[in-house]
Amino acid sequence: MTTSSTPVVHIVDDDEAHRQSLVFLLRTVGVQALTYPDATGFLDEFDPAEPGVVIVDVRMPGLSGFQLQEALFEREYPAPVIFCSAHGDIPMSVRAMRLGAVDFLEKPYEPQRMLDVVQDQLREAEQSFTAHAERLRVRERISTLTPREREVLRLVVDGLSSQLIARNLGTSVKTVDVHRARIKAKTNADSLGTLVRDLLHHSIPL
Repeated sequence: MTTSSTPVVHIVDDDEAHRQSLVFLLRTVGVQALTYPDATGFLDEFDPAEPGVVIVDVRMPGLSGFQLQEALFEREYPAPVIFCSAHGDIPMSVRAMRLGAVDFLEKPYEPQRMLDVVQDQLREAEQSFTAHAERLRVRERISTLTPREREVLRLVVDGLSSQLIARNLGTSVKTVDVHRARIKAKTNADSLGTLVRDLLHHSIPL
């Protein structure tokens, strides 16, 4: 997964006039935007490896904005989501925030407010996609381990020594040390300590 490209703004809204006006507004500050008339079209076309920010309406034909947000969460797409709706109310905005939206703007929006929110989230997107890519790399390294090696690593993460791991698993210290060496080699880790640090930093379960 690469995060070298500049994040793009995805506008998902069934109102064509709103899509085009927002594209024009973003171009005034040099921000690239792509548009989609519905959530299904966006899910079919977007590149999950490309850093981005999603601006989405709540009520649309087919999938709603909330359903799109849930679909992106299930796909682990870390783009910030901004809701922009003419039918906004407090319960709706609370629901959006609880699902992870970064903001909820009512139409007609104040142009400078929209620009401020988008530019802030473009910066956040660069960081979130970089962190997501690192997390995926760690998960890929861990995927090479056998169930037994994962079990040993889980106990290493818990802070147990080889002696305590051997006692816990009913095996020898020598066998545990062999597992530890294989874990280090398979994951290409500088040390088990750095591997444990990466697992904890990215909250990766074993």
